[in-house]
Amino acid sequence: MPNEAGTRPSGRLSDDTLLEMYRLMLLSRRLDERAWALHRQGRVQFHVSAMGHEAAQVGAAFAINRGVDYVVPYYRDLAMAIALGCSALDFMLGLFARRDDPWSAGRQMPCHFSDRGRHIISGSSTVATQVPQAAGLAFAVRYRQRAGLVDPQDDSQPRLALTSLGEGSTNQGEWHEGMNWAGVQRLPLVCLVENNRYAISVPQTEQMAIPSVATRAASYGAQGESVDGNDVLAVYDAMHPAVQRAYRGEGPSLVEAHTYRLTPHTSDDDDRSYRSREEVAAAGEVEPLVRYRQTLLERGLLTPTLVDDLEAQTRNRVDEAQRAAEAAPEPAPEEADSPVLAPLPEGLA
Repeated sequence: MPNEAGTRPSGRLSDDTLLEMYRLMLLSRRLDERAWALHRQGRVQFHVSAMGHEAAQVGAAFAINRGVDYVVPYYRDLAMAIALGCSALDFMLGLFARRDDPWSAGRQMPCHFSDRGRHIISGSSTVATQVPQAAGLAFAVRYRQRAGLVDPQDDSQPRLALTSLGEGSTNQGEWHEGMNWAGVQRLPLVCLVENNRYAISVPQTEQMAIPSVATRAASYGAQGESVDGNDVLAVYDAMHPAVQRAYRGEGPSLVEAHTYRLTPHTSDDDDRSYRSREEVAAAGEVEPLVRYRQTLLERGLLTPTLVDDLEAQTRNRVDEAQRAAEAAPEPAPEEADSPVLAPLPEGLA
């Protein structure tokens, strides 16, 4: 494949990798759509959609050492969780709050992703609290390297912490504290801001007096960059140098991916009260999945037949995951405090 992007980092991605990014974005979208339908049918209680955010999340995930580097996501990061190796069944088990839900054994709200083996750290519904946690993980990475406990070049060990959040969360104190600490300590932290223009119902113009969150990076001694978050390869190109800076010990970075959520804030939100249908429709015309599909068609990596085949395969995966999750057992009442609480010591039970 000709490198039309010149020296851009994404120009060095293999054809197989480019197709895999599309498959993961597609799987996330079809899982998302199914979850929305299940909620409307009254079969699940809650869902937080990532529709419109897939390019930002998959592009970011592919820029790190997936499954090794620490990731502290937020509740809209379905595509990122899928890109990091979580399965369709994992998502469905969490959606239906089943006992075998790998993220919380049915204890948390859906979309609170975690996987110890893949170094995905569980977050909270309270926004921005994941940023100090990610800074702490980045501090641990640097401490272990400087103490000689791990080789800084050993890519079998975590070498950075990636965290993500929406632009509204950057107005929270936890975000400022985490970024300030990362800057002071020059920590290997990458903060991905998925700017979808709305903090629930509040537009960005009423949240902050600046047009770009990335300009805040300089206040903390971090590198800041804004990117088109609807272009998965542009996000990868912005994330790649940020990741490499972290690996080299050059401090934190903030990457702001400008995107748009194509659904209400959550399944319990009615976005008609704060944005027009014309605005949502216009955003849908440049949404990331269709845009990336067209890019791959133009490059000859996708054909109409392959597009149809991947659609059929993906829908089958979603169907199978839903069936398996619905048939899975629910947590037993006597398991309510496990694994939330540690077992009592012997003699105190």
